[in-house]
Amino acid sequence: MNSIAIGAIVFVCTFAGAMIGMYASSRLPDHHLSPASTAVIRLAMAFVVALATLVISLMIASARTSFATKDAEYRRGAADLILLDRAMAHYGPETKNTRDLLRRVAEAKLREFWPEDSTSREQIRPIEIGIGIEKIEDEVRALEPKDNAQRSLQARALQISADIETLTWLLAEQRGSEIRWPTLVVLVFWLTIIFVSFGFSAPRNATVVVTLFVCSLSIAGGMYLLVQLDEPYYSGYIKVSSAPLRAAIDQLGR
Repeated sequence: MNSIAIGAIVFVCTFAGAMIGMYASSRLPDHHLSPASTAVIRLAMAFVVALATLVISLMIASARTSFATKDAEYRRGAADLILLDRAMAHYGPETKNTRDLLRRVAEAKLREFWPEDSTSREQIRPIEIGIGIEKIEDEVRALEPKDNAQRSLQARALQISADIETLTWLLAEQRGSEIRWPTLVVLVFWLTIIFVSFGFSAPRNATVVVTLFVCSLSIAGGMYLLVQLDEPYYSGYIKVSSAPLRAAIDQLGR
C-alpha cells in the first residue's frame, strides 16, 4: 500500500470536496440555505464526524499495536541469534562453519529489511533466508555430542534455531499493510463529505480557502503516517530500528 499515494488521494478528495461545497452553496436557491436546512446538515455531519473519528481511532490503535508487536518479534529474533551463536560456541570448535553460516544469514536479513544500512546491495528473498536457517538446523542436528553437556547444548541450539525459523517465516508473512482497502475507501468518502459540508457553510474568502487547504493537508499527512506505521519493515520512513540486529551481528562469531 503506497502511503504517499494514499496521502495524496486523501488531500485531493478533502480539499476538492470543500471547494465543491463552496461552489454549490453559491449556486443553490436561498431556501436551501435556510437556518432549518443548515441545522439538519450540521446534525447529519456531526454523526458522520463521530463515525470517522471512531474509525480513525481504531485504525491508529491497530497500527500502533501492530508496530509494537512486530518490533518486539524482531528484537526477540535478534536476541535469539546471539543465544544460538553462544550455544554453538560452548559446544565446541566443530560448530565454526555453522556459526559462520549463521552470521551470513543474519547479514542477509539486514540487507532484506534495511538495504541502506548494508554495504552490499544484493537482493535477498525471504525464502533464501528461511533455507539458510533450515541448513543451520540440519548441521546442528548432525552434530555428534560426546557428553551430556554437548547433548544439552545441541538440544538448546535446535530449540533456538526452530524459534528463529518460525519467526523468519512469520516476518515474511507480515509483508504489506493490515489496513484493508474497503475500510480506507469508506473513510475517505466520509472525510470528503465532511469537507463538502465545511465548504457548503463557509464564506467564500481567501482565509477560509487557506484554512481548508491546511486542514486537508494535515489530514492527508495523518493518513500517510498511519499507513507508514502499519508497514514497519519493508518501506517508508517509519521503520523499526536496525540497531538490535546490527548489534547482534557484531556479537556473532566471537
